[in-house]
Amino acid sequence: MGQLPASEKPHGIEAPVLASPPAADTKHGWLVVVGCFFALMLSIGTTTTYGVYLQEYKLVEFPDASSSLLSWIGTLQFSMMCFFGIGVGVLCEHFDTRLISGLGALVSGLALVAASFCNSPWKLLLTQGLLYGLGGSLLYITGLTLPPQWFSKYRALATGIAIAGSGIGGLWLSTATRTMTNNLSRQWALRITGLVIIGVCGVTSLLMKMRFKPEKRQKIIDLSVLRDKRFILLFLGAMFGSAGYFIPYYFMPSYAVVVLGKDSDWGANVSSIMNGASIAGRVIMGILGDKLGSLNTLWVATFFSSISILALWLPFSSAGTFFAAASIFGFCSGAIVSLIPVVTANIFGVRRLPSVIGLLMIAYMTGGLISSPPAGAMLDKYGHGRDFDSLIIYTGVLLGISTASQTLLRLVISRKLWHKI
Repeated sequence: MGQLPASEKPHGIEAPVLASPPAADTKHGWLVVVGCFFALMLSIGTTTTYGVYLQEYKLVEFPDASSSLLSWIGTLQFSMMCFFGIGVGVLCEHFDTRLISGLGALVSGLALVAASFCNSPWKLLLTQGLLYGLGGSLLYITGLTLPPQWFSKYRALATGIAIAGSGIGGLWLSTATRTMTNNLSRQWALRITGLVIIGVCGVTSLLMKMRFKPEKRQKIIDLSVLRDKRFILLFLGAMFGSAGYFIPYYFMPSYAVVVLGKDSDWGANVSSIMNGASIAGRVIMGILGDKLGSLNTLWVATFFSSISILALWLPFSSAGTFFAAASIFGFCSGAIVSLIPVVTANIFGVRRLPSVIGLLMIAYMTGGLISSPPAGAMLDKYGHGRDFDSLIIYTGVLLGISTASQTLLRLVISRKLWHKI
């Protein structure tokens, strides 16, 4: 019998005495990171490339459909990953995470294959949106919660590397999806992506082992954190941060075509630039998070994400400034995804991480619902499909509110300016 190291105990909560888990910061932990890297590369990477599909749907297949309706397909992908993630977080504390992630690979892959046979937005909502969200949640939650469990000293870095997989996935999937839609078809792009997910994630799921053995609990879901003001503030920061996160990924590719007059390939290039910048951002922010504190680093990243939107994208319409905004946003915004699990683990402890992250999925789901659909409606109503100003302002405001929530959380935990949190 033993106790967790002090660095793995939650702030202000006495950790119970339990059977000693495998040691943290070992080679086996890095193997787990590899498995999570591929799970997030294909699950989240696929959602971040929806901007390429959105451009294809709006400009080619369904030109008469509203931008808001078509945005719902991508929104459902991520929102349903979060909605089902509430239950997946509980499953991860009771069952083998390798089986959970393997099932996710099968369901999400088959969802994209099914979407390839759909010829209307409503059918795509059910397959590429809803069903993919179900399968993706099994990959997403396991990939998100396992790395922080296996590390103490390098927790933020390991999590950042794993989640950088989503950026790498978005980087090559954006180009690959555009190439497949141009040379084959949108249908074959979905089929090939689905089969890749089944094959790759089905194999790498064997590496995704949980560090702690499932515990027997009287309560299936521990809701005590809902009374903790730190959780409430973290919840709000995650909700508004995720809401502002996806809008640029979905609409910057279309902006390059509609406003800047670039060809359709430039839309995929914008997605690639953003995802490429996010790869570096997640790793570098992870290193800074271990040295300066994960919450401190998250605040800096969210603040500069909002600045890139309001100070660069909004007032300027030149290609150079636009690509600078896309690059800075991609670099900084990646930390909104990669550091939330680390902050959660540091505040509430690694043993409770899957269930607490599961509850935070409500924040991500709500953020998805107030993200692209309202932004798309603003583009249609106020911008008539061509003026993106209202959409850009909305994005900046969402990120600003997230920054404010993180500021309050930081003050609740410590009022010392240079304190590592």
